[in-house]
Amino acid sequence: MSPPAQGRVLFAYSGGLDTSCILAWLIEQGYEVYAFMADVGQEEDFEAARKKALSVGAKKFFLEDLKREFVTQLIYPAVQANCIYENVYLLGTSLARPVIARGMMSIAANEGCDYVSHGCTGKGNDQVRFELAFYGLKPDIKVIAPWRLPEFYNRFPGRQALLAYAAEKQIPVQQTAAKPWSTDENLFHISYEAGILEDPNTTPPNDMWKLTAALEDAPAEPENLSIEFKAGLPVKVVIADQTPLTDAVDIFLALNAVARKHGVGRIDIVENRFIGVKSRGCYESPGATILRVAHMDIEGLTLDRNVRALRDQFVTIELGRILYNGHFFTPEREFVTSAIPASQRTVNGTVRLKLYKGNVVVVGRYSDEGLYDEHQSSMDELGGFEPTDTTGFIQIESIRIKKWGQANARKGQAGVEPEDVYGSRI
Repeated sequence: MSPPAQGRVLFAYSGGLDTSCILAWLIEQGYEVYAFMADVGQEEDFEAARKKALSVGAKKFFLEDLKREFVTQLIYPAVQANCIYENVYLLGTSLARPVIARGMMSIAANEGCDYVSHGCTGKGNDQVRFELAFYGLKPDIKVIAPWRLPEFYNRFPGRQALLAYAAEKQIPVQQTAAKPWSTDENLFHISYEAGILEDPNTTPPNDMWKLTAALEDAPAEPENLSIEFKAGLPVKVVIADQTPLTDAVDIFLALNAVARKHGVGRIDIVENRFIGVKSRGCYESPGATILRVAHMDIEGLTLDRNVRALRDQFVTIELGRILYNGHFFTPEREFVTSAIPASQRTVNGTVRLKLYKGNVVVVGRYSDEGLYDEHQSSMDELGGFEPTDTTGFIQIESIRIKKWGQANARKGQAGVEPEDVYGSRI
């Protein structure tokens, strides 16, 4: 068989309008196209997508089940590090990209592909995440990004042009005028953006939210559960009186299910994209929200104060930024994540929680680590703590503060207005 004129492309296919049209366009340009899909836990009809890709003209279709890798290698380390972006976004989309990129590059190598391609827009974060991951895994790979090629985006300036092209190529599409926004879903979360959501003052319609119950529809009775952690990882979950769960994927699926029922994990934010554009996004991260609350709570009981402060400053913030910006396959990510196991050695114990109307409430926790001493911290007994020792502690701590106060007083005597505690002149 003679090689294709332009080369062989492995294309990240979703089954939607954009990627179906891009697939046809790549074939039109003379490429031999293989379609790739990753199962990262999204609710998807993969067989229908396979048939559609092949009917559009893909020579082969690959579906990789990456759920376990996603949970154990990306989600759980992020839980251990309490990863978050701009203090609110739990990074669901960002976490999935390294797993998908690694799956793609494995297939591309096995199948002798000359190129990889994706359908990410030229304004978003995902183009950066995917392509930096591709280059980190295979520096000499060639990438085709149609939405950054003038010959593509000038030909398809909007949705109507894509629909017309789909009709011309006899590509079946589902009309989505009733739901004018785009989504990205995986085991961790679902995101909503674009369309009517681009106006940050537009309230999302109730039927947009796919995963979680509205607070008005959530159960009127709370539900109890417990999560046991070992080295910062969830190893056992008991929901109400159900059978305990210990498998990593089963734990996450169960937490997703119970959180969805109680309306846990919705946010609506405006975030700063890596490329410098502000973007409005709505997210549902049900199980992840429970895990974050529980993990942060058990750390309060089991993690040394200074270790926690260093981890929060140098791991939590930096790893969140690394993940969001697509710098996963980099030396800085390896450096930062190498600190996670050491920070989590003592994070062992169980947290008891209650879910109610969108809230995750901690109702108790216990651990055998021994950092918390009930007798020492009690207000009803000394417990080995000598109160007179605090006098010296305060005296040492006050040395620099007294000096600052004296200097401020001298300024006042010299006619310089002293500053109040907020830095403005008194």
